[in-house]
Amino acid sequence: MTEMVHMGTANGLDAKELKRMADKIRMHVIEMTFEAGSGHPGGSLSAAELFSVLYFKVLRHDPEDPEWPGRDKFVLSKGHVAPALYAALAESGYFPVEELLTLRKLGSRLQGHPARGKLPGIEVSTGSLGQGLSMACGLSLAAKLDKKDTRVYCLMGDGELQSGQNWEAMMLASHYKLNNLTIFVDRNRLQIMGKTEDTLSIEPLEAKLKAFGFRTMTIDGHNVKQIIKACERTSSSPTAVIMNTVKGKGVSFMENNPDFHGRSCKPDERDRALKEIKERSSW
Repeated sequence: MTEMVHMGTANGLDAKELKRMADKIRMHVIEMTFEAGSGHPGGSLSAAELFSVLYFKVLRHDPEDPEWPGRDKFVLSKGHVAPALYAALAESGYFPVEELLTLRKLGSRLQGHPARGKLPGIEVSTGSLGQGLSMACGLSLAAKLDKKDTRVYCLMGDGELQSGQNWEAMMLASHYKLNNLTIFVDRNRLQIMGKTEDTLSIEPLEAKLKAFGFRTMTIDGHNVKQIIKACERTSSSPTAVIMNTVKGKGVSFMENNPDFHGRSCKPDERDRALKEIKERSSW
């Protein structure tokens, strides 16, 4: 594992395996949040493919040496989808998979939002929406100043783009030409209060990102090949990737259902959800 992750995209899982890993992450999310009796499964499920691609194909990282100086860095700006991040870290080997079921329990290292210093593999503490991109910009700029070939990836929710601090951070990223920074917007179009466009419209999103100096693209956020392609460095500018996704993706009754933004499954829902995922992935 150590040699593979150091080599980044040279090895890693193929497209079929990445899809299966995304579904394995989904199964963990369902079971973790069910066991906790709380959490945010909807947005975790919509980003499962991204976590699979980053941790099993793209990122240069080493679970046996989490502070390896040559690692790439990932910032989970929408910190409430920590279950998906924890699942990816556990499957990568940062800590035992069995520990996932301690999510949100008293004394657990797996808090409701990521906390640096509590768990290996967490770069920054997140949870206050709208602040993650600023921290990612800081990591990117530091790498530039240190002349390190470090890539920084940041996952944002579309709802948190309603926070003005993000746009200040984008101006900074553009001004300092942080071409080592890639942001992914999980464009599932739902937030805790309902549809993003009903709460506070962020469209035309791609045009806005481009106007702030980003190389932009819109992809299918559930297509692992498109995600891999989006991670390629081909610009002198920072990159913004809008991922069109489905909140609750992979579980029929959770898809596009804002009710599952912040609640876990009931016992019968848990069984049904796991059955759907297992049947699709042939586990």
